[in-house]
Amino acid sequence: MGKVFAVMIAAGIPLAVAGSLLHWPSVVMFVICSATVIALSSYMGRATESLAIVVGPRVGGLLNATFGNAVELIISIFALKAGLVGVVLASLTGSVLGNLLLVAGLSFFMGGLKYKRQKFSVHDARHNSALLIFAVIVAFVIPEIFSMSMDEARTLNLSIGISIVMIAIYLAGLFFKLVTHRGVYASEGKEGTHQEEVPEWGKNKAVIILLLATAAVAYVAEGLVHTFEAVGEQFGWSELFIGVIIVAIVGNAAEHASAILMAMKDKMDIAVEIAVGSTLQVAMFVAPVLVLVSLLFPTPMPLVFTVPELVSMITAVLLSISISNDGDTNWFEGLTLLAAYLIMGIGFYLL
Repeated sequence: MGKVFAVMIAAGIPLAVAGSLLHWPSVVMFVICSATVIALSSYMGRATESLAIVVGPRVGGLLNATFGNAVELIISIFALKAGLVGVVLASLTGSVLGNLLLVAGLSFFMGGLKYKRQKFSVHDARHNSALLIFAVIVAFVIPEIFSMSMDEARTLNLSIGISIVMIAIYLAGLFFKLVTHRGVYASEGKEGTHQEEVPEWGKNKAVIILLLATAAVAYVAEGLVHTFEAVGEQFGWSELFIGVIIVAIVGNAAEHASAILMAMKDKMDIAVEIAVGSTLQVAMFVAPVLVLVSLLFPTPMPLVFTVPELVSMITAVLLSISISNDGDTNWFEGLTLLAAYLIMGIGFYLL
C-alpha cells in the first residue's frame, strides 16, 4: 500500500500544479487534490506512528491527532479565506462525528474481528468523557443558545471570548497530561511495550517527512478548496454535506489509517487516544483557532452551528461515552458506532 501512496504523491503533486496552471475542470481537480491529500496523510500517519513507538502511547496519540488535524486546519484556513464559513463549521462537525463514530467505530470493529475483547485505560476513558462533555456540549451549545438573543457583533465577541478560554483549557490539559500527571494513571503492564518495537523510520527522518508532507498538503489544499463550490453545484451537494462528510474524511485520512492500524495490533490506548484526543483537539483548539484566524479575513466565523450539527455532535458524544467508559470494547460496539455515522451521513446528504 505504501508504494501505491508513493506513486499517488509522485503523480498527484505535478498534476495538481499542471491543473492549476491550465485551469482543468473542477471535478478533475477535486479528485486529483483529494487523492493527493489522502496519500500525503498516509505518510504523515506512518511518520507519527514511528515517533509514537519512541515516545509512548499518550504522546504518540497526541502527535497522530495533531498532524492529522493539521491537514484539516490548513484546508479550513483556505476555506475561510475563500469565504466558505459554512463549509468550515460543517467540517468541524464532520471531524467530531468522524473521529467519535467513524474512526473509533472502524478501530473497534477491525480490532474486534481479530480479538474477542480489547481493553484500554479506564481512567483515560472517563477523563476524556468529562472533557468531551465540556468541549462539545458546553462550548458548542452555549454560543448557539446565547446567540438567539444577540446581534452578529455580540455573537462574534462571545465566540472570541469562548475561543480564548477553550485554548487556555486545552493547553492546561496538555500540561496536566504530559507534565504534572504524566505516568500517574498509566495502564498497568503496558508501559514498556511500545519501546520494544522498532520504528519504521528513525526520529530525524520521521520529522523531516512530517514537515515536507505538511508543506505539500498546504499547497494542494488550496487547490482543493477552490473546487468545492463547482463540485457541490455539479453533484447537488450542499455546503453542509461537503464539510461534514467530504472535507472531514479527506482531512482526517491520516488519523483514520493510524487508529485502525493500532487497533489491529491491539494497541487500544493509542487508537482511543487518536480518536478521542483528536476530537478534543478539534473542539478545544482547532475550532477556537479558526475563529481567531477568521478575524483576518473579510468574513469572520462565529462559533455557531446549525441545530442538526449540534444534535448530531451531542448524540455522538453521548454514544461514544456510553460505549467506551468501561475501558473494554468489541466488534459489535464498533459496528454500532459505524451505524450511527451512516445514519447521520444519510441525513446530511438529504438535508
